[in-house]
Amino acid sequence: MVLTKYIAAALRNAHYEILDGNEGYYGSIPEVPGVWAQAETLEDCRDELSSALEDWLLFSLSQQQPIPVIAGIDLSVREVA
Repeated sequence: MVLTKYIAAALRNAHYEILDGNEGYYGSIPEVPGVWAQAETLEDCRDELSSALEDWLLFSLSQQQPIPVIAGIDLSVREVA
């Protein structure tokens, strides 16, 4: 499925940071500003980031908002004649 491939490609581009004071991890996807996650473990942070991206994608697609192309995958909605 194209959506699954898009999410996997976006997560490969994700950046993760260890938060100060052993507060867990923070993750974001540079191509998708505003999509981020925070969790106690890196694995949980990745799962939360995947979920946040999926929610953002579904909302953006439903509102026909622009979706960034990632790894050549274009999810833009086009009108069909």
